[in-house]
Amino acid sequence: MIYGEKLKYLREEKELTQKDLGDLIEVHAATYSQFERESSIIPIKRLNTYANFFNVSIDYLFNFTNIKQYKNSKKEPNLELSGERLKEVRKENKVTQVKLANLLNTTQSNIVGYEKGKFIIATPYLYTICKKYNISADYLLGKIDTPKYLNK
Repeated sequence: MIYGEKLKYLREEKELTQKDLGDLIEVHAATYSQFERESSIIPIKRLNTYANFFNVSIDYLFNFTNIKQYKNSKKEPNLELSGERLKEVRKENKVTQVKLANLLNTTQSNIVGYEKGKFIIATPYLYTICKKYNISADYLLGKIDTPKYLNK
């Protein structure tokens, strides 16, 4: 993933410390430092808090687009809508839950949980799905309705 560079860039642009940002997303400064270095994966909930604070999209943080913010973007992911959209993307690409689970190196039960809106898609899985199928992370999370697809 490539969100670490964006995290650091946005933090430094506002002249904030890693402790400042750690406090914002409710983690210790050392943990936040690991997120910037990408030696630890930032959970979507915390990445979303960060995106909201800096008024940028998840797609921007993932370096999928140079568009900082989409119009009509919601502040929080919608689990139910996210599940529906994941299922839609999977079916559009003729991929079974088992095949998607194998691609992500996870279990089919995790895919079922995501599709039923029981929990949010984990950061590395979200990134991989969006990259592979050219789908906006913000769209997949239910934060926006358009664009669905990323510009190549």
